[in-house]
Amino acid sequence: MTSPPKYKRVLLKLSGESLSGGAEFGLDPATLTKVARQIKRVMEMGVSVGIVVGGGNIWRGSEAEEKGMDRVTADYAGMLGTVINALALQDALEKEGVVTRTQTAIDIQQVAEPYIRRRAIRHLEKGRVVIFAAGTGNPYMTTDTAAALRAIEIGAQVLLMTKNNVDGIYSADPQKDPKARKLDRVAHMEALNMRLQVMDATALSLCLEHKLPIIVFDLKAPNSIERAVSGEAIGSLVTTE
Repeated sequence: MTSPPKYKRVLLKLSGESLSGGAEFGLDPATLTKVARQIKRVMEMGVSVGIVVGGGNIWRGSEAEEKGMDRVTADYAGMLGTVINALALQDALEKEGVVTRTQTAIDIQQVAEPYIRRRAIRHLEKGRVVIFAAGTGNPYMTTDTAAALRAIEIGAQVLLMTKNNVDGIYSADPQKDPKARKLDRVAHMEALNMRLQVMDATALSLCLEHKLPIIVFDLKAPNSIERAVSGEAIGSLVTTE
């Protein structure tokens, strides 16, 4: 059983890798179902949920650029990857009976609505999940930045950042440095100054400016999303307080 929700509106950032179920690439139907069921339970708690999805399980623009591809072209290809993930997640949510709308920052009206802030907020007010795809619609901007931006635009009270097999923020990469220590609570400015791998600096600066708290946690932990929404001590908290 989880506690009553601490937050009434949240923005959930799901990396593309978190939807692959441990595989290097692709989508895992079982993982999609597990995530959809957690989101449904969060909705049943009376919480409004917006979601930003990444695309690293389908396309990694940085790797394409390293191999000689134009950066802008690579980034646009990555945006299309996030649309694929968004549609897959939308399907999983709808199979669980959750009314869902996908909005994209680039125009693909045959498969999703264009991103319009007022329409997104109206969907949330009507009890629908809104999935934001295609990042910000701009090259050179990560989906972390899109998550921070959308969270601020829709008035989310917290940004939930899911990680794969990492249960929070560490002073160094815990998979490479055995001396890395977990930071249960850290200030936005401290995270920036220490160059902690929370999210990119642009996204973190946006959260700092708007005093938006961030909870970083392992998606695979039991009932992780519900626990984060309830305010339980899970993962690491980035805050201005």
